[in-house]
Formats: sequence, C-alpha cells, structure tokens
Amino acid sequence: MITFYPGPSKVYPQVAKYMQNAFEEGVLSINHRSAECMEITKSAIQLLHEKLNIPTDYSIYFVSSATEAWEIIAQSLTAQKTTHFYNGAFGEKWADYSSKIVEKTDRIPFSLTENPSVNLALNVEVEVLCLTQNETSNGTQIKDFSSFRKTFSESIIAIDVTSSLGGIELDWENGDVWFASVQKCLGLPAGMGIMICSPRALAKAEQINDRKYYNSLLFMQENFAKFQTHYTPNVLSIYLLNKVLSDISNISVISEKIKRQAKDWYDFFNSSDKFGLNCLTQNIEIQSDTVIAVQGNEQQIKAIKERTKIAGITLGNGYGTWKNTTFRIANFPAIEPFEISKLKEILQS
Repeated sequence: MITFYPGPSKVYPQVAKYMQNAFEEGVLSINHRSAECMEITKSAIQLLHEKLNIPTDYSIYFVSSATEAWEIIAQSLTAQKTTHFYNGAFGEKWADYSSKIVEKTDRIPFSLTENPSVNLALNVEVEVLCLTQNETSNGTQIKDFSSFRKTFSESIIAIDVTSSLGGIELDWENGDVWFASVQKCLGLPAGMGIMICSPRALAKAEQINDRKYYNSLLFMQENFAKFQTHYTPNVLSIYLLNKVLSDISNISVISEKIKRQAKDWYDFFNSSDKFGLNCLTQNIEIQSDTVIAVQGNEQQIKAIKERTKIAGITLGNGYGTWKNTTFRIANFPAIEPFEISKLKEILQS
C-alpha cells in the first residue's frame, strides 16, 4: 500500500532495518536513565539542531505528542490568557483545549480566502499568540511570521508545525515555541512529539514558575539539561529519529524539493478542468507546501478514493467541514517520485 495520508503517513523505508537493529542492540529494553540512553537522546537533539538549522540556544524536548505541547503551553507559559489565530479544525481544537486550562481564551478565526494578516489581531492584548503554521485539515499555511514577531515583540509566539516540521525550512527566530509530532514530515511511526523553545520562552516559564505537573516546562528543562526525559520515554522513537536524521539531507535541500513538488501538484490540479477537481483554497498565498487539499463533488470524491484504494494507494480523507467533498495528499519527504507519478496517472485516468 502506498500512502498519501497526511499523518500517520509513510515512514522512511530504512526504518524497518533500524527497528530490527534496535531489537538486536537491546535498545528496546534500555534503562532510560542510563548513559547509553542519554547518549542516544543527546545525539538526536544535536542532529535536530544540525539538520533543521535550529538555533543553538533553543532548547529541544521530546514529549508524547503535539497535543501535549498544547497543554504545556497553557500550563507553563500562560499566566492569564492565550490568543488563537486560525482558519481550520486543528487551530480551533487548540483553542478549545486551551480554554479548559487558562483563565481566558481569545479566538480570531479567518477564512480560506483571507491572508493571515497581523491586523486581524491588533485589537486585543496578546500574552501568548497561538498560530498554526500548516493547517492539516484544509491544506493552508502561514508562510511568514515576521510581521507577528514585530507587532507582538513582547508576547510569546507559539506555532504548531505538526505537518511541516522536517519538510520545509522554518524561521525559528520569529517564534518562541514550535512543536510537532514525528509521524508526518519526519517519516517515523507515531508515538512521539518534539517541542522547541526559545530563551524567551524559558524566561517566561521561570516568571510563571509552574511546577505542579509532571510535564511542567521547568521540570522538563531540568531533565533535558542532563539529556534525560521527564517521563519514561519512547526510547525506540528517539533511536529511530536519531538514525533517520543521520540519513537525511539538511532541511534547506529537503525544503527546496518539497516546495518544487508542491508547485507541481498545484499546477497539476489547476490544469485539470476536465477532472472536475480544484484545490480547496484558491489563494496561492496560503496554499500549503506539505498538505494538498483537493475539492470535488461528494460522489466524485468517493469514486476517486475507491479507485485509488483498488490501485493500492491511500489518500487522506477530507476533514471536518470538508469531510465528504475533499481528499488530502501528503507531500512529505519520505514519499518517492514514482509514487507521486502513479497517483497522478490514476487521477488522470
């Protein structure tokens, strides 16, 4: 089965060999406080800095999922309120989650036709600004965060990069908290999240001084300073991340490839009037590089998904409002050119 599902998605083929190696090397039974495990963790963190061009003064943590990062931000980095700026289901879910923890949650939704202008948020006082860089549900993205950083220079800016981390270059200096899960652009099995924090974020955590929870950021920092985790971790995921990062190119090379493939996909659907399909968002300024959302009528979308399944290809279902009238195509690094060609051939037929 060839999968274009946008998470969990295709894993890098060498993962099978690395999983066998992990078993043979005893990694699956390793003590997570041992020197061996700390060395694996240290290497994975160093490779994330190196391969994704993460600034050396930004701290990296391994958590259970991107959803846990929502909780950590609400608990450890928010004194009074969060401001959520979104145009899709996952951004809205993040706001829903925050509202259960923090005193106040401001919501600023925008539409699929709007550019994510900072002006939409100017009428509110922002303590923690929560942005979804790549909205997996509808195939849109925010490409530039510099205006947010300039306007909200005293605020903490938290950015969900769940379906883009490891696929495109990110401008780290314009955000304070970045987080993702490993089962998308990083080409690994589901089961672990990555959270990246700036010195500004850690300073805010010190100011709030939240130490009530097992995953309070300050408690996490104390452990990761020793290359240990704050919980019994998914050691296999850390090991696999370490191995895959050793294999892949620098993010600048991967990003160029992914953006080129995205352009090819959008050109393909823009010239597909005879298919009766079109991209869910026509605004090229916000079209995602890593998740392509395609719209048609309900009967047609159902027929396409059935036909691709027979051919051994899994497409991503539509999500939320667009569940029955769209399908989604993952444009992730582990997906190979011959797989893209096969899917295009079926769509053309």
